[in-house]
Amino acid sequence: MHAEVAAVTDRVIERSKASRAAYLSLIEREGEQTIRRPNLGCANLAHAYAGTDEDRDAMKADAGMNIGIVTAYNDMLSAHAVYYRYPELMKIWAREVGATCQVAGGVPAMCDGVTQGYPGMELSLFSRDTIALSTAIALSHGTFEGAALLGICDKIVPGLLMGALRFGHLPMVLIPGGPMPTGLPNKAKAAVRERYAEGLAEREELLDAEIAAYHTKGTCTFYGTANTNQMMMEVMGLHMPGAAFVNPGTKLRQELTRAAVHTLAKIGARGNDYRPLGHLVDEKAIVNAAVGLLATGGSTNHLLHIPAIARAAGIVIDWEDCDRLSRAVPLIARVYPNGSADVNAFEAAGGMPYVIRELIGGGYLHADIRTVAGGDLSAYGYAPSIKDDKLGWTAADETGDDTILRPVAAPFSADGGMRILAGNIGRACIKVSAVTRDRWIVEAPARVFTDQLDVLEAFKAGELERDVVVVVRFQGPRANGMPELHKLTPPLGVLQNRGFKVALVTDGRMSGASGKVPCAIHCSPEALLGGAIGRIRNGDLIRVDAVAGTLEALVDAAEWAARPQAEAPPPASGMGRELFGMFRGLADEAERGASAVLAGAGL
Repeated sequence: MHAEVAAVTDRVIERSKASRAAYLSLIEREGEQTIRRPNLGCANLAHAYAGTDEDRDAMKADAGMNIGIVTAYNDMLSAHAVYYRYPELMKIWAREVGATCQVAGGVPAMCDGVTQGYPGMELSLFSRDTIALSTAIALSHGTFEGAALLGICDKIVPGLLMGALRFGHLPMVLIPGGPMPTGLPNKAKAAVRERYAEGLAEREELLDAEIAAYHTKGTCTFYGTANTNQMMMEVMGLHMPGAAFVNPGTKLRQELTRAAVHTLAKIGARGNDYRPLGHLVDEKAIVNAAVGLLATGGSTNHLLHIPAIARAAGIVIDWEDCDRLSRAVPLIARVYPNGSADVNAFEAAGGMPYVIRELIGGGYLHADIRTVAGGDLSAYGYAPSIKDDKLGWTAADETGDDTILRPVAAPFSADGGMRILAGNIGRACIKVSAVTRDRWIVEAPARVFTDQLDVLEAFKAGELERDVVVVVRFQGPRANGMPELHKLTPPLGVLQNRGFKVALVTDGRMSGASGKVPCAIHCSPEALLGGAIGRIRNGDLIRVDAVAGTLEALVDAAEWAARPQAEAPPPASGMGRELFGMFRGLADEAERGASAVLAGAGL
C-alpha cells in the first residue's frame, strides 16, 4: 500500500476500535438472536405471505433465502424510473436459484435537480435520514435472510446504507440502474445557463436545453453525487463488478441485475459463503470510498456522506483523513464538471474497471476487502460483457481516451483536488480539481447574505460586478437543513468569466457537480451554533487559500473576537419544512455527517 493511504487507514482503525467493536458485537448478536422465519408465529407468517401467491409454497417450506427488496422507485427521478419492473423480474431470477423475493418497503427519493433553488431543497439532506429510517422499517419484519437495495441518487444510496448497516448481519447487494444515454453535452448546457443568467437567452431556450440534456430514463450523465455514489459502491465491492455505468434497457444491464440476485441468494448465513454487509463495510472499504472520491474528482457531498455511512458501521473517519488522502492520491479521471466528458464517455474509455485496476496497482485501494461478488476487489478491475448470450468479465488494460482516464504514473494531477481549509472563520472544505490553479487563492471584500435568492437579486442588479467573496450563512443543518446552493453557480461563473476574482463561503452545501468557482463549503461551526462565519460583515477582506489550506477574515484579532454574532433569520415554514424541526434540532456538525438520526442514536 501507498504509505499515506496505509497511515490513514491505521489512523481510522485505531480511532474506531471501541465503536467498531460495539458494532460488530451488535450484528453478531443480531445474527444469532434475531427473529427468523422458522421462529415466527403462524399468524405472523400468514400475514407476511398473504400477498405472495406464486411464492407462498416455497416460502412456507423455508427452503431458500427470502430476499427483501428495498426500493427507491418513483418516476419523477429519471434514474429511479428504471426500477419500475425490477421487483417482478427479480422474483423470477430468484426462483431460478431456489430463492424468493418480496418488496420489503419503499423509501422516499427526492430529486435535487427539481428542488435546486427552491424551499423543497431544505428537506434534501434530511431525506437521507428519512431513507435510513424507512430502510430500517422495511427490514424490521424479520422475514428476510438478505436484501437488495435499489437506489442511485444523491441522498438515497447513503441513506439506504445507513439504515441497512444496522441490519449488518444480513448479506445485501446494491443494484444500480445505469446512466441515461448522452443528450446535449453538459458543457453546452452550462453555457446556456450562463447566457440565461446574463439575460442573453430566453426561458424557452433554457428549457429546451435542459430537456435535451435530461432527456430520458437513467442517471444524469454529469459526475455529480449520484454517479459518485455508483463509483463508491464499486470501490467498496457492494455492486456486481462493473455494474455502475451500464445503460438501462440493455441486455448487459439486465444480466448484471440477474447476477446480483443469484449472488445474493448464495451468500446467506445458511450457506458456505456467508458475507454479511456489516463485515464487508469495514475500515478499509471506507478508506477505499474516500480514495475513489479523490481519484475521480467526485462530489463534495461525500464529505458528509462517507463519515455518516462509516458511523453507521461503527467507523470514524474525518476531514483530516480526507485531506491527507487528497494530498497523496492522484487525480486520474476527468468527467464533467472536472472535464468535458460525461459518464458514458468515461465508461467507454475504461470506466470503473480501469480506475480500480490502476488504483490497486498503485497501492491506493485496499484490494484485500471482501466483496459481494466473492474474492477481493481485484475482480472489479474486469469489465462485464455478454458473449454467446452469457455474462462474463474481461480485463480492462488500457485507457481508451487519455483525455478522460490516465494511469496513476501519468495523472491529470498529483493530488485529488480536495482541501480542508481552517482559519478564524472555521473549518471548511473546497474542491479544486475543476478550478484553474490561478483561482486557488481569492482575496476580496465580502458581500454577506442569508438567502441564496438575495444573491441572485444582487447579481441581477449589478451589485456584484467586482472582486467579491460571496458569503451565504445560516445555511447549515441546524439552521435550514443545509440546502445545496447550486443555483448560484451560473451567476458566479458569469462574474468569473468577466475577469473578477470570485469565491463562495458558506455553511451550506454546493452542488455535487461544483465546478470552476472556488467554494469554501460546509463551514463549521455553522452560524446558528455560533460559528465565526456569523461575525463576517460586508466589506471585510476575506482570503480563501486552497494552497495554504486557510480560510481567514483579514480583520484585527481583537475586533474579530469582540464582534457579536449576526442575528439568525426566523425558521422557515411551508413546503413541510416545519415537520423537520426535530431533524434540525438534533443534527450534528458537517464533519460528522450532519445527521440527526445518528446523533440521536448516540453513534
